[in-house]
Amino acid sequence: MHQLDQTSGTTDQLATNIMHFARLLRRAGLPVGSDKVIAAIDAACLVGLERRDDFAAALAAALIDRAEQRTLFEQAFAMYWRDPKLEERMMHALLPKISGRLGTRDSDATLANRLRDALAPANSPDKENPPADDTVKLDAALTFSAREMLQQKDFESMSADELAQAKHLLRTLALPLPPIIARRYRSDRAGRALDMRRMLRTSLRFGGECVIMPRRSRRTRDSALVILCDVSGSMARYSRMLLHFAHRLSADRDHVFTFTFGTRLTNVTRTLHHRDVDVALGEVARQVKDWSGGTRIGECIREFNHRWSRRILAQGATVLIVSDGLDCGEGADLAWEMRRLHASCRQTLWLNPLLRFTGFEPRAVGIRAMLPHVDRFMPAHNIASLRELGTALAGLGGHETRRLTNTRSYSWK
Repeated sequence: MHQLDQTSGTTDQLATNIMHFARLLRRAGLPVGSDKVIAAIDAACLVGLERRDDFAAALAAALIDRAEQRTLFEQAFAMYWRDPKLEERMMHALLPKISGRLGTRDSDATLANRLRDALAPANSPDKENPPADDTVKLDAALTFSAREMLQQKDFESMSADELAQAKHLLRTLALPLPPIIARRYRSDRAGRALDMRRMLRTSLRFGGECVIMPRRSRRTRDSALVILCDVSGSMARYSRMLLHFAHRLSADRDHVFTFTFGTRLTNVTRTLHHRDVDVALGEVARQVKDWSGGTRIGECIREFNHRWSRRILAQGATVLIVSDGLDCGEGADLAWEMRRLHASCRQTLWLNPLLRFTGFEPRAVGIRAMLPHVDRFMPAHNIASLRELGTALAGLGGHETRRLTNTRSYSWK
C-alpha cells in the first residue's frame, strides 16, 4: 500500500501506484481491465493531487461502472491511498481488524473480507518462501470437507476466490424437471393400454380376427421453465449467482425463459444463450437498466401476465421466482397478479434468500401477498439450497396436485 503524496509524486510513480491499485480491485472481484487503468491515469493527471476527494472521484469514474461496486471501491481507496496524517494511529489497528473497522453492516464486512483476500497474495508466506525442492505434495484429506463447507456458505459472505469456486460448482448443477404427460397417445409395444383403433384396422387383413394386439402409451414432453429473477439492491449478490445458474440451465435445456425485474421487466432469454457465461452476464448487465434499484414486483408481474403469459405458459410451464419479496408497491395488486400467474402455469416455486435466517417471519406486505399463491417456498442463499431445489423438482410427478410445502411455522400477526 502507498500513501497519497501531494508534493513529490511524479507522473510515472503515480501511474505505477494507480496500476497496483487497479490490480487490488481486480483481485477483489471488480472487472478492471487495462483500458480502465489507462483512463484512470488520464483522469488523475487531469484533476491533479490537490484535493483528495477529486482524486478519488476521478478514479471511481474510470474504474467502476455500477453502483454496487462503489462500496468496495471506497474501502479499497481508504486502505490503499491512506491519509499520511492518520498513518501513525491506524497502522497497527487497520490491518489486523479490517473486517470490523470498515463498517458495521454485514455487506461491509463481506467486502472487507474480499479486500483482505485480495491483499493476501502479495504478503503470503508461501510465495515469499517457496519450498526448496521441486517435489509436489498433494493432500486431499480435507478436500471433501472444504467443498461441503463451500456448498453451505452464504453467497453474501463469500470471498472473491470462493465466489469463483461457487460459480464453477454451479456449472455442474442440473435441474431435473419431470416430463409432462400429455393427453395424446403414441404407439408403444410395452404400453399398458390397447390401441383399439389400430387393432380394428389391422384385423381387416385377417378376416376380422384380432390377431395383432397393438398397444399405446401417453406422450411426454419437456416442461418449460420460466425464471423471474429479482435484481434489486437487496438481491444483487444472489441474483448474480442465480443468473449463473440460469445460464447453466439455458445451455442444458431448450425451453428456458429468463426475465429480470426490479422497477421494470427485462427479457434476457436470448442474452443467456451465449456459450460464454462471462460474455452473457456482461450483456445482461448492459441490458438491464434497473440493476440494484428499487423493487416493484406487482407491476413487473402484471407486465409479464399481459405480455408473456399466453406465449410461454400455455404448455404447462414451471415458474421459478427468485426474490426476497420486499416490494415497494401495494400488496393488493401484487396478490391479484400472483393469483393470475399461479393459475396460468403448472406450478410456481418461490426461492427467497431470507429463509436463511432461522427466525424468519413473513411480516412484509409483499411476502404476505405472494406466499398464498406459490406451491413451494424454499431458500436460495447457497449451493446446497439449489441442490435441494433440484431434488424437490425431481420428486414431482406428472399429475402432482398443488400444495404449499413450508418447513417452518410462521406467525401472521
